[in-house]
Amino acid sequence: MNLSPRCLLVCLFLSVPTLAGATAPKSAPRSAAGGPRAEHYSRRCQSQSAQRIARPQGTMLWGTRRSWDSEKATDERNSVVVSVDLEPLRQADVGVKALRFAGGHLVAHPAPDAGAVTSGVVGTVLQGTASDGKSVEVAICGAEPSAEDPGMVFYRIEAWNAVAQEWENPCVAVDRVPDPRALAVSGVWDSSGAHANAPGKLTFACENGAITKCILWGYKPWASRDGRSLADLHQSCTRLARADYCGNGRNHTHEDTTIDIYDRFGLLERATETSREWDPSKASFEAAWAPDGATCLSRTRDGRAMETILRECPERFQPAAGVALGAGEHCTVRRADVEPATALLRNLSYGAPKGSSSAASAP
Repeated sequence: MNLSPRCLLVCLFLSVPTLAGATAPKSAPRSAAGGPRAEHYSRRCQSQSAQRIARPQGTMLWGTRRSWDSEKATDERNSVVVSVDLEPLRQADVGVKALRFAGGHLVAHPAPDAGAVTSGVVGTVLQGTASDGKSVEVAICGAEPSAEDPGMVFYRIEAWNAVAQEWENPCVAVDRVPDPRALAVSGVWDSSGAHANAPGKLTFACENGAITKCILWGYKPWASRDGRSLADLHQSCTRLARADYCGNGRNHTHEDTTIDIYDRFGLLERATETSREWDPSKASFEAAWAPDGATCLSRTRDGRAMETILRECPERFQPAAGVALGAGEHCTVRRADVEPATALLRNLSYGAPKGSSSAASAP
């Protein structure tokens, strides 16, 4: 069975070769019909963006810094920016009173008479709020439409660091994405990882966080498929990406763990073929997922004992030996209040080496 391109992008840590130095040997044939030169030119005009290369999951929800004080121990459920008000604006172009959502991007209101989709948006300073309730100003410094979806815009943002008294990018950098941008997503997420529709507010979700990763994997919360909103699929994905089994905002994984994600609506399909990055024969079923966390588990992603999950949320799961979901997938614990088979998403993973029980943590 051939894999769909979307499935490949999600379940694999793809490596795209660069064009630099990609020249054929002098003795190579120069046939227009094929050969090394044809393969060489087949690489042209292909995106080298981080979105193509990186699809592994991670530990962060928003992808933002937990605190401006790097020496202060901070809970992973904290963020220097958790929400931003669409109005009133702290600074804006003349005549612009507010920002509005338009699918995957923001537009100025009232709209400028002419200009690009970013007119009246770049340069705006908005009032935001941190997880501790303190106010923080957030500036939109740049806007870059996605190459795959021009209607989706990545924003380069800065927030006012009251500790250092300077503007800084609040997004956490990692090796794959050292200069992260953010997507503007409607509504807000609280410390438990729950999403709420909050009129007049938005979330700036950074590239290295689960909110944006799930959008790039295909679950755009503003979109629909066959008349069904993808919002619940996106929210379920944010739980899955961080292995937030209890639905309390705590992750049980390690950064860059490769997994296979699939749903029962055909947006992402289960991988069935072996490649350099993914071997289905070595993976096994991990969990099924709903918007508020896992509906059932077979094992943990980071290798900790199942008893630790049962202690973390004792009223949530109960032993359920051999609950079958089909396709050879079985659960060892399940929720009493939800039928496991009704889960929106499922995932496979390799599982951690035996004896691994360390809790993952975000930067």
